[in-house]
Amino acid sequence: MPFAVFKKKRSSPRALSPVAVPKLRQAEISAVYYGQRVGGEFYDFVRVAPHLVLFGLLDVAGRYQENAAIVAAAQQTFRNAGQRLFSADDINEANAMIDLSLQLNRSIMEAAHGVRSCPAFVGCYNEQLGTICYSNAGHTPALLRDHSGVTQLGATGLPFGLFSHVTHDAPIAALQPGACMLLVSRGLTEYRQNGEEFGLKGIQDVLAAATITTAEQLCTDILQAVDGASSRRTQPNDLTALALLRTKSERAHAG
Repeated sequence: MPFAVFKKKRSSPRALSPVAVPKLRQAEISAVYYGQRVGGEFYDFVRVAPHLVLFGLLDVAGRYQENAAIVAAAQQTFRNAGQRLFSADDINEANAMIDLSLQLNRSIMEAAHGVRSCPAFVGCYNEQLGTICYSNAGHTPALLRDHSGVTQLGATGLPFGLFSHVTHDAPIAALQPGACMLLVSRGLTEYRQNGEEFGLKGIQDVLAAATITTAEQLCTDILQAVDGASSRRTQPNDLTALALLRTKSERAHAG
């Protein structure tokens, strides 16, 4: 199966909108999807302010054929509510992220007409400060690598789609020049090697040892490391890696 940046295009009104990867100042972001769509996982990026970029990796439970409308509703809320909440001049990123989490949770439950689990990681990168304000709704922890090692950005609340009034915390993590954040789907951590799951520890070990040149290269290297260690011949779940890399240069961006 080839590696490719996943950009799905369909004529159906329930289809996901095409994903455009934004250019960042003194940083770069990328996501790589492996193989064919299996479940309800999707990633997205949207610039919500001159210095803010919203990104997310969400995984609606169930097979794609049965949850396409829910996935499309979640993406629409991610984009529309994200633009509205983060575009104010006096933006408080933490409050906006908490509100966005509430709206994503509500839209998923409404589209599902009930309960439908959706682990999700939603973050907002501040180009001026080099910080990530995030909400981890029961998703696989993001991994942040800097000069001190690799740390986990764990869950800040329950998965979306389970309880109508659930709230999520929205902490902020600093991304130092030269540091990176890696986010992977559950399907990658569940890949099996010699009868055992590759696991988040396996991903973390690969990240710690990686030579990183670009965000897309890091995503591809992670996917290849997991697939190369696996004896599976079938793809049981969606497989995605998303990376945010802050460049080492601290010079002001020209233009």
